[in-house]
Amino acid sequence: MTIIKSISGIRGTIGGLTGEGLSPLDIVRYAIAYSLWIKEKSCNKRPEIVIGRDARISGDMVNRLITGSLLGTGIDVIDIGMATTPTVEIAVTSEHASGGIIITASHNPGNWNALKLLNHRGEFLSGQDGKDVLEIAEHYEYLSKTKYPDVDNIGTYSEKNDYLSIHIQKILRLPLVDVNAIRKSGFTIVVDAVNSVGGIAVPELLTSLGVATIHKLYCRPDGIFPHNPEPLPDNLTKISRMVADKKAHAGFAVDPDVDRLAIICEDGSMFGEEYTLVSVADYVLDNTPGNTVSNLSSTRALSDVTVKHNGQYYPSAVGEVNVVEMMKKVSAVIGGEGNGGVIYPELHYGRDALAGIALFLSQLARSGKSCSELRAGFPEYFMVKDKVKLDNNIEPSSVMLKIKDKFINNTDAKIDETDGIKIDFKSGWVHLRRSNTEPIIRIYAESSSTAKAAELARLIINEI
Repeated sequence: MTIIKSISGIRGTIGGLTGEGLSPLDIVRYAIAYSLWIKEKSCNKRPEIVIGRDARISGDMVNRLITGSLLGTGIDVIDIGMATTPTVEIAVTSEHASGGIIITASHNPGNWNALKLLNHRGEFLSGQDGKDVLEIAEHYEYLSKTKYPDVDNIGTYSEKNDYLSIHIQKILRLPLVDVNAIRKSGFTIVVDAVNSVGGIAVPELLTSLGVATIHKLYCRPDGIFPHNPEPLPDNLTKISRMVADKKAHAGFAVDPDVDRLAIICEDGSMFGEEYTLVSVADYVLDNTPGNTVSNLSSTRALSDVTVKHNGQYYPSAVGEVNVVEMMKKVSAVIGGEGNGGVIYPELHYGRDALAGIALFLSQLARSGKSCSELRAGFPEYFMVKDKVKLDNNIEPSSVMLKIKDKFINNTDAKIDETDGIKIDFKSGWVHLRRSNTEPIIRIYAESSSTAKAAELARLIINEI
């Protein structure tokens, strides 16, 4: 059994011993800790929290535990039911709520679940806010001595089931979403929603956009994942074949909470998760000049596309909250992460696969190109990912410091210490990040070919 406590919430495998898996007691403890933190921060006498969940089998059980915990601390709960992560984020701001909890373990397998915590802006908690919630949860004495409301002052519970439609309507009203062009194109699209909430959300969006034909693959939202739910090429072989067999214009695969988007070209080839953001950014920048942001482990192609449009590219530390913080700082018009996560601030500051689909289809329709032709127009980079396991008595940060010292005087290398160590060479880059849970240094490398990227990664691994 596994449990991971981080600033963005708590994630783990369902069951097991308390503190070793995501047990009922762990769920209640962290829900109460979050609610007490919300009450300290909220200007309202009666805070409201929005709750939504993906289709995981454990979702209803976790929802009930969280809801009861919040009500017992005097917080009103607005339950929007089965919903995507970006839908919950939009609901928080639309309801002027004090925060939100998304019950989803994102791309993790079906035996996992999690509490993703949002602030009143519908965004993930900052580093300090997340640490404050964790500290409250770890102080059992504080929780046990807190005075909880009597029966006349417990929270109220309400349900609102129309937020997916509200979310879609907001997308349709975006100036760069060209419904007429999409409708005229007569698109045929295949959808793989890994039997989660995307099975409802993506087809409803595509219908609203005027897509002519929709072929559904794994769109029954029963939480029984038919393959590994992370939208990576090895897990998307069936939709790749189906796109080609159905002569579809494209395929869309999303993760269980619909904040990551993978695109499949008309010939069944992968568009590339790194290039989801690149393509959407190219379209946005073509119509709205400005700056872009992605994390340090994302492809250099975004920088190239941004420069082409006379904008400025800015890297951020890994993590959605860090990307959003940088986007606000530099007034970026588009940003996100290389895992297929598109953040379009015109809509909201959160990764949103539905917004990504609408913008991509608008671009595809206006371009008059096929999906593969569109992909061929972007700079070509290849990425490899590796890791080095260290002895338990070796501190990863000391190793990375020595790597930095090794390359600091190299005139062909530019060092960035925003998040771990990133070494930018003319031929590509290597990014080293320490794991927060085990003695491992993760290594990401990118270059103009897979062989060259692997060579850069091996250079660093040999040094370590």
